[in-house]
Amino acid sequence: MDPFSNLSRRAALQRLACGFGGLALAGITGLAGRPLASRPPLIRPRVRRVIFLFMQGGPSQVDTYDYKPLLDRHEGQQMPFDDARVFANTGALASGQRVMRSPWKFARHGQSGHWVSELFPHTAQWVDQLCFLHGMQTEGVAHGPATLFLHCGSTTFIRPSVGAWVSYGLGTENANLPAFVTLSPSLGNGGARNWGSAFLPPIHQGTPFGVAGRPAREMALRSLPAPGSDPVARRRQFDLLQQINHEQARLSPDQAATEAVIHSYELAWRMQSTAPALLDIAGESDATRALYGIGEDATDEFGRQCLVARRLCEAGVRFIQVTYGDNTANPRWDQHSDLPRHAQHARATDKPVAGLLADLHRRGLLEDTLVWWGAEFGRTPYAEKNGTGRDHNPGGFTSWLAGGGVKPGFSWGATDDFGHLAVDGKVHMHDLHATLLHLLGLDHEQLTFRHDGRDHRLTDVRGEVIRSILA
Repeated sequence: MDPFSNLSRRAALQRLACGFGGLALAGITGLAGRPLASRPPLIRPRVRRVIFLFMQGGPSQVDTYDYKPLLDRHEGQQMPFDDARVFANTGALASGQRVMRSPWKFARHGQSGHWVSELFPHTAQWVDQLCFLHGMQTEGVAHGPATLFLHCGSTTFIRPSVGAWVSYGLGTENANLPAFVTLSPSLGNGGARNWGSAFLPPIHQGTPFGVAGRPAREMALRSLPAPGSDPVARRRQFDLLQQINHEQARLSPDQAATEAVIHSYELAWRMQSTAPALLDIAGESDATRALYGIGEDATDEFGRQCLVARRLCEAGVRFIQVTYGDNTANPRWDQHSDLPRHAQHARATDKPVAGLLADLHRRGLLEDTLVWWGAEFGRTPYAEKNGTGRDHNPGGFTSWLAGGGVKPGFSWGATDDFGHLAVDGKVHMHDLHATLLHLLGLDHEQLTFRHDGRDHRLTDVRGEVIRSILA
């Protein structure tokens, strides 16, 4: 006799729920059932991963990588500048601003002969591996909107961050790690939205380690099992918890949210065996630690972050963000006054960045890794309010890329003679996003997600791949 002959379909499903839950749990521990399982790219990839070095606050392009001799010649002169920031604040264009030369000397470096400020003596040694974008433009004249646009492609709406899109499109190369990790992120100017997944499945949001303003040596996983605890008992406890979660998902009106919890618990369980060792740099050689400036007062913090980024890169994380920032009202590079403080931030980041490039290169990782150095915007070539600093400038600034897929020792685009507005080879932030995805093997026009009745993408309805910089 069929034991299920007198059961309704609903009753049968209720009785079999635990069995289905067990099958689902078994599925998500296997490759096919994991939402972060590695997926093939849409087009031929040039790189496998991205390390984004976020210089929060906006370094001044005319004091770092965009040399403008006319600033010396016109030092102190009042000149008109079409300035979006002034217009946003006053409703009128500025009648005149005092031109301010750079306090730092520039020199040519490498075979490419690229001009680099004396602020970056270590990175200058790598100019023949860098691809400079001098015609960068973005949207948003304040830190909050511009930072959101940098990360999410929108100044106001809640949208997935670029790392979440990469995770959604490619998954992770390591089943025991997330696809997207953010190191010491800032809680201001967008906060968690800058590494959030918005309407994408929550499993694709960035996993933060540490927080800006706290010592990098404190980056660690929380709530790890106590030493000496029984691993078999912990596994039984975890399996029971997941069975309960599956039953809750079956009964919940918001099944997707509950399933997201199940997936996050599963990932957290697997991370326990992998992530703590990756965050512990004690096993690195003295030479490697010195390469990043670890142990030196000025560079220890950012050096630790960059070294952990290399370790995560080596372990298969797709998108790693390293933030040089803080949680104050005035982010690190935001010198509205006292421009010479740029030197402090350059000392803190120059050697670690150069160390990261050197370490990736000697390990053969730079060939299939893209390193992206940049900020939410640049700064003006004139003194803000005739003072000692520079204001925000979204109309023309510099970012650079290094690694697989881009031309080394190459410069693309230019600002005007004063370094104010992009005039040639303009690269909108959407163009940079499109190019990053392209290098990873993703078509920014095809990488979409249906939400609220329409297909969304990182680049919205804009963005062109910068083919002139592709190797």
